[in-house]
Amino acid sequence: MKKIRVLVVEDSLVFRQLLVQNLNNDPAIEVVATANDPYEARDLIISHHPDVMTLDIELPRMSGLEFLRKLMPQYPMPVVMISTLSEKVFDAMQAGAVDFVAKPQTTDKKQLEFFLANELPVKIKIASTASLANIKKRVASGQRNALANASRPVTASSEKIVAIGASTGGTEAIANVISEFGTDIPGVVIVQHMPAGFTQMYAQRLNERCKVFVKEAQNGDRVEKGTVLLAPGGDAHMRVVKVAGGYQVEIKKGERVNGHCPSVEVLFDSVATAAGANAVGVILTGMGGDGAKGLLKMRQAGAQTIGQDESTCVVYGMPKVAYECGAVQYQERLENIAAKVYSVLRRE
Repeated sequence: MKKIRVLVVEDSLVFRQLLVQNLNNDPAIEVVATANDPYEARDLIISHHPDVMTLDIELPRMSGLEFLRKLMPQYPMPVVMISTLSEKVFDAMQAGAVDFVAKPQTTDKKQLEFFLANELPVKIKIASTASLANIKKRVASGQRNALANASRPVTASSEKIVAIGASTGGTEAIANVISEFGTDIPGVVIVQHMPAGFTQMYAQRLNERCKVFVKEAQNGDRVEKGTVLLAPGGDAHMRVVKVAGGYQVEIKKGERVNGHCPSVEVLFDSVATAAGANAVGVILTGMGGDGAKGLLKMRQAGAQTIGQDESTCVVYGMPKVAYECGAVQYQERLENIAAKVYSVLRRE
């Protein structure tokens, strides 16, 4: 089996050595070079042609974000950002990075071991499968390919609900979709695979840029018209439960489902039970099959279901599994999904 060739760009010598040692222990990965800063990285990319680059946000001589913005238009490649808790990581996603991981505290042995042995290698493997063509398109379009006037008046009763699930590539895909939602949209609930802490910053970022109100969900939040609730990253799942006059979310700690917490599967399954035919389910770009069975359950309960098509996915994994198991009723390009949500809501 051909190994994934990785370039590690990290200024801390100790952390860089940890990364190299542990990544090389994975039989599917080979670190072909390391760089202390973007200038070294630029030369190593040309000489080694790595399959994936890991890139720290904070670097000497030039920030990782600035380097990414200069690199991607000329030499697009799968990049996994390694970031402390900073909103800059979302600028990196917008600039073309495939995914990111939270930089662990080196004093937290358990967290560090999980990061080195599981989290980062998995992200690298996923990044290696990303569609380079779609990465190029995202960079060329400035991450914006929104459909004008997708938001058309729709009657949003308290019984209607929209549920969205995404993973790799999802931060930009979700932004593309909900930026086209108006305040007339029924309550929206979202699971995006993301580390703890980052979901709050992501929700605030979306709230500043969208017409709808976006917030990181808290236990007991009502699902209301014109409001988007984003599941908090960490060790809890988000479920929707029916209450008098509508729905609310339940945030409870639990084991990983399909390798994830929060899990799209758990959300969709709860929406199928609570809302049935009053729901619209949307599954976006991401690796694996999280959410496919839950989306199928939603469709079987009478919900309208939409999947992102392969041509616009960074990673055509979750939507593919959902489509192949019969969960997806409508397969759409990313830029058409918001309009499709409105279309099916108006027909109901």
